[in-house]
Amino acid sequence: MSSKDKKQESEKSHESEHKGKSKKLKRKIYEAALFDLQAELVKLQRWVVATGERVVVVFEGRDAAGKGGVIKRIMERVSPRIFRVNALPTPTEREKTQLYLQRYVAHFPAAGEIAIFDRSWYNRAGVERVLNFCTEEEYRRFLLGCPLFEKSLVDDGIRLFKYWFDVNSEEQERRMHARITDPTKIWKLSPMDLKSRHHWYDYSRARDDMFAATDTVHAPWHIVISDDKRRAQLNCIAHLLNQIPYEEIPSGEVVLPEPDTTGAFDDRATLASRTFVPDRF
Repeated sequence: MSSKDKKQESEKSHESEHKGKSKKLKRKIYEAALFDLQAELVKLQRWVVATGERVVVVFEGRDAAGKGGVIKRIMERVSPRIFRVNALPTPTEREKTQLYLQRYVAHFPAAGEIAIFDRSWYNRAGVERVLNFCTEEEYRRFLLGCPLFEKSLVDDGIRLFKYWFDVNSEEQERRMHARITDPTKIWKLSPMDLKSRHHWYDYSRARDDMFAATDTVHAPWHIVISDDKRRAQLNCIAHLLNQIPYEEIPSGEVVLPEPDTTGAFDDRATLASRTFVPDRF
């Protein structure tokens, strides 16, 4: 059985085991499944490099829906030189005068690369529309032009995948409260996040209008229900892997060489006069 078949069989097993269960996925099961999927991501990485493929993955969704979490899991065991995460800041004054899509295109992959967008050009269809950061004309022009833009990417050979993470209102509220009280998470709570709570239904309408205009045959949206973060992460990564016809690239036998002992010396002793970090733990 090939590695791809094993992966699909594993996913079916996990799906069958937990189908119909509403309780959160147990950590032990989650970590075992995640390890298998991350091993497949490494195989995907080797295949992309070997074949010169170009992949773009867009992550959008509600605030606190778990986009950052799935990106973190994807990146844990792969090379950041191959899997590149793009989380663009607020555009500069100069960028505001450029073509809207111009600054995103600059981060697109070359051969053998996977570009991940932690939010993307779809900002115009979401936060910019809801908070009036763009004009109605700019918004309408985006909805008309975006499908054509994405078709040009796909026609040029780029593999484009778009994921929308959706979380229910109660769970979003719980996660935002957790960010307020946790000193390691407070940085995740931006003024935009707070406004998103107030504009919950405005964002819902903007989401639905965005889907109506940009959920196309050549670049469809895939919705990830992320009320349970662990399940959402596994489901999303498994889905992404299944969309790409990658194959395992043999690495060959790896032999670890021994150090050349010609001119050997006590290399730790030569550090004795240097400044060391104190042992506090």
